[in-house]
Amino acid sequence: MSTLFLRTLRENPADAELPGHQLLVRAGYVRRVAPGIYTWLPLGMKVLGKVEGIIREEMDRIGSQEVRFPALLPREPYEATGRWTEYGDSLFRLKDRKDADMMLGPTHEEMFCLAVKDMYSSYKDLPLSLYQVQNKYRDEARPRAGILRGREFIMKDSYSFDIDQAGLQKAYDAHREAYIRIFNRLGFEYVIVHADSGAMGGSASEEFLAVNENGEDTFVRDEHGYAANVEAVVVPQAAPVEVTAGAAHVEDTPDTPTIETLVAALNRDHARTDGREWTGADTLKNVLVMLVHPDGTREPLAIGLPGDREVDAKRLEVKVAPAEVEPFEEKDFAAYPMLAKGYIGPGVLGSEQSSTIRYLLDPSIAQGSAWVTGADEHGKHVIDLVHGRDFTADGTIQAGEIRAGDVSPDGTGTLKLARGIEMGHIFQLGTKYAEALGLKVLDENGKLVTVTMGSYGVGVTRAVGVIAEDNNDQYGLIWPREIAPADVHVVVASKDESVFVRAEEIVRGLEAQDVEVLYDDRPKVSPGVKFKDAELMGVPTILVIGKGLADGKVEIKDRRSGERREVPVDEAVAQLVAEVAAS
Repeated sequence: MSTLFLRTLRENPADAELPGHQLLVRAGYVRRVAPGIYTWLPLGMKVLGKVEGIIREEMDRIGSQEVRFPALLPREPYEATGRWTEYGDSLFRLKDRKDADMMLGPTHEEMFCLAVKDMYSSYKDLPLSLYQVQNKYRDEARPRAGILRGREFIMKDSYSFDIDQAGLQKAYDAHREAYIRIFNRLGFEYVIVHADSGAMGGSASEEFLAVNENGEDTFVRDEHGYAANVEAVVVPQAAPVEVTAGAAHVEDTPDTPTIETLVAALNRDHARTDGREWTGADTLKNVLVMLVHPDGTREPLAIGLPGDREVDAKRLEVKVAPAEVEPFEEKDFAAYPMLAKGYIGPGVLGSEQSSTIRYLLDPSIAQGSAWVTGADEHGKHVIDLVHGRDFTADGTIQAGEIRAGDVSPDGTGTLKLARGIEMGHIFQLGTKYAEALGLKVLDENGKLVTVTMGSYGVGVTRAVGVIAEDNNDQYGLIWPREIAPADVHVVVASKDESVFVRAEEIVRGLEAQDVEVLYDDRPKVSPGVKFKDAELMGVPTILVIGKGLADGKVEIKDRRSGERREVPVDEAVAQLVAEVAAS
């Protein structure tokens, strides 16, 4: 450590929000360069290399072959698949000196596809699986949480190429098992959830989420094993019900632009005939947003859902991708004078109505159900407006919020909500990219067929961040041994030269047994500072060589449990080698 490029910090950096992020910076693993961009320092490179090594081992184990594509890419392949436009502002675009459009790669489906197209032409060449560990670039609008959500990051992405769906399923299953082994070895709690394929396209899709209360992703699970990202939860279409409501009637409801004020006015002035009180669930809320398509076209969209629910922004974004969602602003209301803000009802919504605004309903809105909703006139609402009798919509959309206590999609369980961090995502892409780029091979009958693809990603730098978030305490990091920067942190708690000599003998003995050692040989640093640094850095085993050496003893401390034990100095190497081997 006297020569290690390192500077530890006692205070949390101002820009670091999460515990793991704070500790990675304080312990000298990473250093911020700009928002979402980090330098990896020597200790960080050790951990990063261990994570990459685990991933490579498991990918090689399923027969996938490593390649490496450039990060600087031409426009044309991404134009062919539509993603040059679809990526929008998240794509780093630039021009070379000949004014050709270039980009920094956010993902490499197109490159893998073209490489296989260039080299293979027969079904005999397949199946094939290729992977890379490569830097990726996405211009995140809100980079946060350090290396968990950066603008430059390292990802392992792999792709399978098969002649048919059966081959794709086999490759998908092999990758799934490899991912389970990878994440089991990395040492954090995770869950596999059903996911929405979104702009990637394809059929089957699953995410591997690290369970973490600070995660950006919300997922659900029930007591029967169902688990899904909230974006992928499919609310069943409500079955039609018998119409029991009388004719719809408009009532004065002044000063009721919100669901809360409307419910209060209904209970005060328009009591129900069945004796119960009105609630937000009896009202139909119509939410307006503006979709901005990749070509810049702006399209208004209206979403109808029960008044006690909100539109979930992430669920909506997935359903309308690659369009982006923006708020419906005053200027937009001015362009549609038939919309009475705060009192909007289905009477003017829909592609066939006066506004021509596309109108989509939450699937919980059953045919035949009656609602209280806006009457399209300020200060008025309509009661007993029946879906299918008095109004219709252009379709449905899965964009309503999912709540704890909701029934599982199959109707057998109750959903619980949790937070997670996306660590891996596997897709059955099918033929989307192969079709766009003309990746075809001759089958056994000599007929050209389109290759079917799978796509499989792991966040490599993100994995380090997740492990740090899951493995720390009030004193510092606590690395799982398989990815720790060293096996043993040797601390010399003395300024006596003879103690340093004995410590160096122990270090050489450990290294001769292939035990990785971080040796704190700093002669002018106090024992207190050394102990704090050792706990901060998080090496799983700490060996303290100090005043006990006079009695032939050294101290071994387990960083995770805090357990300490004194051992004879002559037995230290053997005991440490055994401890490392056992874990």
